[in-house]
Amino acid sequence: MLTLRQDDILLDRRADDWRMALDQAAEALHEAGLVERGYRDGLLDREAQSSTFLGNAIAIPHGTPDSRRHVRRTGVRVLQFPAGVEWHDGNRVHVLVTIAAQSDEHLDILRQLTHVLDREGVAERLAAADSCGEIAGLLSRAVVEVRLDADTLCLGFPARDRQELALAGAARLRQAGCVGSDFVASVAERAPLGLGQGLWLVSSERGVEVPALSLATADTRLEEAGEPVTGVFCLAAQGDAHRGLLERILALLDTGSARELHGLDAETLLARLAGESAAARTRQARVLNAHGLHARPAKQLVQVARAQGLAIRVRLADGGFDAVSASSLTKVINLGARRGQRLVFSAEGEGAESALEAICNAVAEGLGEQVLPFDESREQTAVVVDEPAPEPLPADRPHPAVAASPGLAIAPVFVLRTPHFDYPQRAEDPAAEARRLEQAIHEGSEQLEALVREARGGEVAQILSMHEEMLGDPELLEAAREQLQEGSSAEAAWWEAIETAARAQEMLADRLLAERAADLRDVGRRVLGVLCRVELPEPPAHPYILVTEDVGPSDVARLDTSRVRGLLTARGGATSHSAILARALGIPAVVGAGSRVLTLEDGSELILDGERGRVIPAPSPERRETAERRLAERRRREAEAWEARFQEARTRDGHRVEVAANLGNTAHAADAVERGAEGVGLLRTEFLFMAHAQEPDLDTQIAEYREALDALNGRPLVARTLDVGGDKPLPYWPVPKEDNPFLGLRGIRLALTRPKVLETQFRAMLMAAAGVPAAGDPAAGAAGRDRPLRIMLPMVKDVSEFRAAKAILDRLLEEIPEAERTTDVQLGVMIEVPSCALLAPTLAAEVDFFSVGTNDLTQYTLAIDRGHPELSAQADGLHPAVLKLIEMTVSAAHAQGKWVGVCGELASDAVAVPVLVGLGVDELSVSARQVPLVKARLAEVDLEEARRQAGLALAQATSEAVRDALEVR
Repeated sequence: MLTLRQDDILLDRRADDWRMALDQAAEALHEAGLVERGYRDGLLDREAQSSTFLGNAIAIPHGTPDSRRHVRRTGVRVLQFPAGVEWHDGNRVHVLVTIAAQSDEHLDILRQLTHVLDREGVAERLAAADSCGEIAGLLSRAVVEVRLDADTLCLGFPARDRQELALAGAARLRQAGCVGSDFVASVAERAPLGLGQGLWLVSSERGVEVPALSLATADTRLEEAGEPVTGVFCLAAQGDAHRGLLERILALLDTGSARELHGLDAETLLARLAGESAAARTRQARVLNAHGLHARPAKQLVQVARAQGLAIRVRLADGGFDAVSASSLTKVINLGARRGQRLVFSAEGEGAESALEAICNAVAEGLGEQVLPFDESREQTAVVVDEPAPEPLPADRPHPAVAASPGLAIAPVFVLRTPHFDYPQRAEDPAAEARRLEQAIHEGSEQLEALVREARGGEVAQILSMHEEMLGDPELLEAAREQLQEGSSAEAAWWEAIETAARAQEMLADRLLAERAADLRDVGRRVLGVLCRVELPEPPAHPYILVTEDVGPSDVARLDTSRVRGLLTARGGATSHSAILARALGIPAVVGAGSRVLTLEDGSELILDGERGRVIPAPSPERRETAERRLAERRRREAEAWEARFQEARTRDGHRVEVAANLGNTAHAADAVERGAEGVGLLRTEFLFMAHAQEPDLDTQIAEYREALDALNGRPLVARTLDVGGDKPLPYWPVPKEDNPFLGLRGIRLALTRPKVLETQFRAMLMAAAGVPAAGDPAAGAAGRDRPLRIMLPMVKDVSEFRAAKAILDRLLEEIPEAERTTDVQLGVMIEVPSCALLAPTLAAEVDFFSVGTNDLTQYTLAIDRGHPELSAQADGLHPAVLKLIEMTVSAAHAQGKWVGVCGELASDAVAVPVLVGLGVDELSVSARQVPLVKARLAEVDLEEARRQAGLALAQATSEAVRDALEVR
């Protein structure tokens, strides 16, 4: 919510007309760093649509939805015009409350200002005000909260009469920060008023800072003038805000149980004030849902409560002085219970205990949602503060971020901000809103189908297809329908469902899954755009670098790759879809650069380095010239590499190093061959399992693997067995929740828990690779034509897991006739876990090969999440500790006559290629687009030089030192 501070107010302005006043307001927002200059046009466009005059000499100018792309940060500037300005609708304006809003925050301002519209004399006072504080006081209205909790109670006080109890209650309110000394003095002057049943009341409005209620009781039973004194209420009154506190006192008196309050502890006394009787049973439960009791879990709670057959009431344990019916959805939602807060349930009569147990168990289990345990030491409620505007990036200085897709780009920027939507929160006809929503979802689905057909690159189409699945999720639609029944508009209901699901995704411990929240929001914005008829601004016709907070698959599918020279995002990591898609399309990309990149002005020049992971705004002529030379050299090398892509990969002196391709889909094998790949060094077979609603059968798997083998035409295929787990779950293979899925049940560990799945995959691979008859000789059989198959096991920690998997493979080799399977098969392991590298000598004696997954090996060795927005730059595979593990692996393998490949990002790093060759690596497996360049890089070095570079790298202490030393060479 927007708040008003004295620094936001500018006094004594002059303007000849409303346009001049609006120009001053726009300039004030720009100087404060809130907007770009283009926002001024949005202010004028809004006035052309309708006047923003509010009343009582106040106007609230704000931009249109289209102009929100110019908003850098939400904020407000207030301009006072003592002489007044005639607005274009004929009204006289003395104050402009000018808003830079990234969504519909202007509605918050409107609600805050409604209290001044009917007050007489406000216009004159605004015109005559000579201080910012006076204007802030006239316009602002603080949110009033009341206090009645354990800290406002004063129980068992050693008092001799009701006046001392009244003063004790006032002193307690002062200690709680609710009142000042004036209040205590005022109470001392007043005699408590008798309410009956031994209760008394004293109140005052003097010195009240927060409306509050205290109850003071004596340590012994008191009587005064023949009347019992059970307790004295001390009320800090303020306007109408304390009305609810008075109602609680009256409700207590209505029960006739006031005399029973003496001697009660704070928790029980608060329960009585909340309307719970002495006969009521109570139980507490903590809310574990990521987003508290929003509509879906609240509905589940209400259903459980109604099923108990007796009345159950619920309140917040901390400060919730009013219990409500647990059978009322509206009242339960209005509790506003957040994650971590405790609920107090109460019920009376036969079956109360079992009913409370049932409802508390339901809360503990998540009320139909997946929940995580609550650790109070790690989950403190954040204090919301206004963040300062991000400072613009300095000109001609490198700004580091996360390298996501290699390449170099020099072009003007186009800053694409997340679209914002204006829509009403409430609607009167749920049925009509449901029809609107269903139609919008249908239109969104049709749009996605069209984009899938037009998408360039398999990854784009695959992710967009996943978006189609999301759009058809019945749980999303059901969550939206619940909101519709509560009176929400179609837009508000849909976005609440999307945000709830996205925030739950972000709560997951695994970074890879948490980043998929961006996909949910991408789907949500598509439907919201249909409902609101909002379209994205058109990018420029000239080449540009796209700058945005994050980019979804829908955005990428719309990109004209002939114009987009590079991609820069404020959010995201190396594994976010923005990074994956940029690599798929061959667009240089830098991600996770922070909000400061969104301050870049449209059209300003930028150098983007997707290999070093940095950007340089407004480069100097000298720096630009250097970058242009690098770019020209890169293009020359790419052209030469493409021409030579089918040559056998060798170093300059003839040393053979195979260059293969990493694939996420068998359909891309033919493209990899066309780019010069000498095989597939990593086929991620989980794509096949993720693409099906249930486990793919033997025939389905055979067909998929055969597609890749056919395209390879005798080149080797290294297929990794199913690598899923808590971090990459399958809907038909549930995995228990884990605190850290990356260190849990995944890869070969998970596969061995269901050996039949692994056996079917082994069988399918062996049969798919069976030999084919020689051309023109159908009777020749398969002899000599078996396709080379290399099966690789992921996440192996030691030889025991390898042996368990090998036993299954050996049995299948015995069972399946040779004519029906390949005879050219090897079984190896991925070196991802440091223990596997350290134990390489024991493994090398039994495996057929090793393939080093440098991405995971680096993050496990350095204990750095390679997608971490702050630490990822330090997760460098050229760290000497990682290189030492690779050296140990190669040494152990070569001692046994086995080969070693590298299939991580390091294999395509131009600086790292000679080092890996020098360490003795036999195969480099990279993305298909990188194959020609890696072959070209190999041809530039000889083996002896590569060995010297490897020795130099191993002698360094840090990855930075490694890169510095290699650059000098």
